[in-house]
Amino acid sequence: VAEANNASLTVKEALKDSTRIRYLDGHLKYLLKAIQEGVNIKGHYMWAFLDDFEWTSGYTLRFGFTYIDYKNNLRRYLKYSAYWFKKFLLN
Repeated sequence: VAEANNASLTVKEALKDSTRIRYLDGHLKYLLKAIQEGVNIKGHYMWAFLDDFEWTSGYTLRFGFTYIDYKNNLRRYLKYSAYWFKKFLLN
């Protein structure tokens, strides 16, 4: 899930990535449904764990579970989706 890099948001606001949580929740529910219907699922991988440079978009998009603060020495913060995914895995 790519989200626009909105520089006007505070770090605290940027960590609230509800779009990613809704996407993951829906995706994983359909994955479970496929397993229940007999699809042989061997694994699942979360592609992007953190914000990165995209060749066609530069730093205009944000990805993954980790927010990188480009204005503060590249400090990293876990987004809400990281905590949601941890809770999902523990259940």
